[in-house]
Amino acid sequence: MIDDIWVDDAVTALRPDFAVLVVCAYGLRNGPSDDRSRAWLADAAAHAVPLTDERIEAWRTAYRAFGAKPQRTRPSVDALVRRMPLPEINLVVDAYNSVSVRHGLPIGGEDLSRYQGTARLVRAAGDEPSEEVLGDPEIGEVVWRDDAGVTCRRWNWRQCVRTRITEETVDALFLLERLEPLSLEALHAAADDLAGMLTDIAPDIQIKSRLIG
Repeated sequence: MIDDIWVDDAVTALRPDFAVLVVCAYGLRNGPSDDRSRAWLADAAAHAVPLTDERIEAWRTAYRAFGAKPQRTRPSVDALVRRMPLPEINLVVDAYNSVSVRHGLPIGGEDLSRYQGTARLVRAAGDEPSEEVLGDPEIGEVVWRDDAGVTCRRWNWRQCVRTRITEETVDALFLLERLEPLSLEALHAAADDLAGMLTDIAPDIQIKSRLIG
């Protein structure tokens, strides 16, 4: 899928500085949180970006641009920083959550086997199929979706249940999202940190990445 993922021009027009670094990991051996991932979470709590950081504020501004209220539906990195200490989910989710709060950027984690068609970031028409837990997207809202419907509402606010990473996930897609002032170099550094953790979980994984934007 990695070569087919796309971002709609209407999203780029909204935020020309947007870029997403797509990382695919093949051959994961996920499992429950352990002492290793608890150490990642503890380090993230000790080195998390502050809520006043410009990288988080950029996402609040982006939400307002399509009509969302970030104090009610928060960008994912904003919500995570407010949840310290980070909850234990599973090895892979613990890894990307810890990278998110240390580097100050939203990261989505998806189970590739659960996708139907290609992932794409669009502005909603308002009639996209959506899980009840997500609710229906509003017209003009920025959403990730595939052929089956919405996979994440309000850019990175809330993910659907269908594509979540579980302990059974073998092949995963990670969406590392960037707005200025986060540099492209910092974006790649976050991806390198994530790749290192995933390799620690499963030394034989294959990792591919692609920058869009």
